[in-house]
Amino acid sequence: MTGDTLTPVRLDLPARTAAAKLIVVVRASDAADYDGVLDVLVEAGIRSVELTLTTPDTLARLPELLERFGDVADVGVGTVVDRAQVDAAVRAGAHYLVTPVADPDLVTAATRAGVPIVPGGLTPTELFGAWRAGAAAVKIFPANVVGPGYLKDLRGPFPGIAAVPSGGVDLAGAAAWLKAGAAAVSVGGPLLGDALRGGDLAALRDRTSQFVSLCGETT
Repeated sequence: MTGDTLTPVRLDLPARTAAAKLIVVVRASDAADYDGVLDVLVEAGIRSVELTLTTPDTLARLPELLERFGDVADVGVGTVVDRAQVDAAVRAGAHYLVTPVADPDLVTAATRAGVPIVPGGLTPTELFGAWRAGAAAVKIFPANVVGPGYLKDLRGPFPGIAAVPSGGVDLAGAAAWLKAGAAAVSVGGPLLGDALRGGDLAALRDRTSQFVSLCGETT
């Protein structure tokens, strides 16, 4: 066995993401819908956004979006599910990767490429396997199935694990998960509302400010 097999590389979450303790998942119908929403999010204090590969043309637009927002916010790529997508997202310049699955091979590929990755899972076996492979943090997904008390249970056998809950995390849930020791919270619909479907951007700004303020209180 090689040394790097025995001791996997572990990259930290990007500094702005770790400090903000808040990742906003932006899952649009098309990458053309990103601009106005990202403008509001970043202006209102969001410092980490996850753009998903379920949105057509995300990787094609990523270099442009990094040029526009990358100096003030981490721009990650999510819903990465295979090695080809890892490689493509790395080439496009993603600051970090997120995957809904606990695949150690994806963790290894990302970290060897120098990009932090947050793999998802629900069971202790899935989460610890991804953590042991070198994940920057593990995504508890779907978080609304288990609740914040689950992180306390995980911390019993795995005291050093860094976890990011994702799936149905609203404002009250974010507070509870952070109080339970989450490294960050991943939020989507409860913050974005209908903004990606032409909804009120002023209301989006207000919701964003509430989340930023709440998460900032824990830093």
